[in-house]
Amino acid sequence: MNHKGTQIIETKRLILRKFKVSDAQQMFDNWANDSEVTKYLTWPSHGNIEVTKELLSDWVQNYQNNSYYNWCIEFKETAQAIGSIGAVKVLEYINSVSIGYCISKEYWSKGIMTEALGAIIKFFFDEVDVNRISATHDTNNPASGRVMAKCGMKYEGTFVQAACNQQGICDIAVYGLVKRDYTGF
Repeated sequence: MNHKGTQIIETKRLILRKFKVSDAQQMFDNWANDSEVTKYLTWPSHGNIEVTKELLSDWVQNYQNNSYYNWCIEFKETAQAIGSIGAVKVLEYINSVSIGYCISKEYWSKGIMTEALGAIIKFFFDEVDVNRISATHDTNNPASGRVMAKCGMKYEGTFVQAACNQQGICDIAVYGLVKRDYTGF
């Protein structure tokens, strides 16, 4: 892989950029404290803004590593931080990344996450030269799978009781895309 770190990526409606500690209030207000947003995630909603600030401090420090990929999703129209997307796992030995994401429920079902994921997929294939991109979702959250499918990722199967999130042990649907099958977004 040709690691480049978290680079600014611009789409029609979004700026994908590094987080700043100053994003804490928007992150807390827009998604991190919302139990409906975190329902199918591995981390609980933040009980107070101090949790968000501490997490962002860690993320900002991690940007020194050029194999760390974690973007703030900023909505251009409002200049608001509305979500996050990034590589939750980087497997060097097979040139693979696994993607995770979440977004404010105010922006659900508007194609925002599809736009962000499509841009990240393009970046990883074209710039970082990964061979495989994968993502998973709790089978009780099919909307996340629709985002993956719209970006060209293929359903590869369901792992039964293979993960744990805020709902407990869960089944996860696995999606993947390899570079040879990538047709652009």
